[in-house]
Amino acid sequence: MAHVTHLECTKCAQSLSADIPQTVCPKDGGVLYARYDLAAIQKATRPEQLRGRPCTMWRYAEVLPDASPCSLGEGFTPMLASREYPNVLIKDEGLNPTGSFKARGLSAAITMAKHYGLKKLAIPSAGNAAGALAAYAAAAGLEAHIFMPKDVPMANRVESEYYGARVTLVDGLISDCARMVAERKQKEGWFDVSTLKEPYRIEGKKTMGYEVAEQMDWRLPDGIIYPTGGGVGLIGMWKAFDELQELGWIGSERPRMVTVQSSGCAPIVKAWDEGKNVSEMWPDAATSAAGLRVPKAYGDYIILDILRKSRGIAVAVTDEEILDALRNWARVEGIFAAPEGAAALAAYRNLRSSGFFSPTDKVVLFNTGTGLKYLDTLAGLDAVAQPKLPTSRHIAGIIGPY
Repeated sequence: MAHVTHLECTKCAQSLSADIPQTVCPKDGGVLYARYDLAAIQKATRPEQLRGRPCTMWRYAEVLPDASPCSLGEGFTPMLASREYPNVLIKDEGLNPTGSFKARGLSAAITMAKHYGLKKLAIPSAGNAAGALAAYAAAAGLEAHIFMPKDVPMANRVESEYYGARVTLVDGLISDCARMVAERKQKEGWFDVSTLKEPYRIEGKKTMGYEVAEQMDWRLPDGIIYPTGGGVGLIGMWKAFDELQELGWIGSERPRMVTVQSSGCAPIVKAWDEGKNVSEMWPDAATSAAGLRVPKAYGDYIILDILRKSRGIAVAVTDEEILDALRNWARVEGIFAAPEGAAALAAYRNLRSSGFFSPTDKVVLFNTGTGLKYLDTLAGLDAVAQPKLPTSRHIAGIIGPY
């Protein structure tokens, strides 16, 4: 496995030691990237060496931190050819442990937390990250302290409690949960594994980029549509593509990266439309796709930069479009997607209609989780959507012959 040579700030490029736990750049609060000696790795490693390795994200050991993995079998999820759209592939992250792509980032983060000797971890979560932290902390023998909105899907709360995490339900949004973690972490001795507040969740998520490249025979698609709350997956994949080019495994080509958000919480889309480099806090965030209910992403400046560099776009879809896409994937593709994942299909439909993508463009849509974790949410939406039948009247008397 590779040695992380240093950590690098994405704002000021300051180098920090990877020998101790780090959060964000102390100078400007920038997100930190783990850096490797890719020139040395390039000389010693070839893509064909991956053959026969375990089908988990840890098959890419050369570009992951040098620590004993805390793994539950995450990664190397299938790329399924769409039955509806000939040039579309669906990357189904719902088949990860704990049912979502969050398993990747938390596997890497917990691996390094244990490596550093940390004992207590805390996270604010819109749902799936909570379950993933709880599971991997249990596997590593660490304490997990979770703060989540009280209206998250029931599965997220139940699984976190069963894994033994300390769960606090908050009357508010993930931003309120993050504030509570920030206020208490020093006193409680917690290490904060919030989105982009430590460098290794990116390392786990970047393996999605390595997998897309490998599963497409080291040729990148024309586009990638990614449901974006905190945006770590999109950021991680872009980092992976740069590393792959430096390793000589791909060229300079890049997919057009597409961020999709819900119209009820679309801070990145608003910033993109206004030509800004950072987003503003989204007021009164509301969407049935819990993972997209992130009023402001910490790494918004990185996401917007990636969209520009890739000639991509940020788009918003309505909850009605999301629900329709979710039903469509289930009935046509046999994929029971999370609402966040179904947003990718809703975005693709709109981008095909607008001409942003042509019928011949190879496009990868990310389903970020399984719909099985949203049964209470979906049942509630269906109840609202279904018209109420009139109450039957009880009529007394004798029923005569037919």
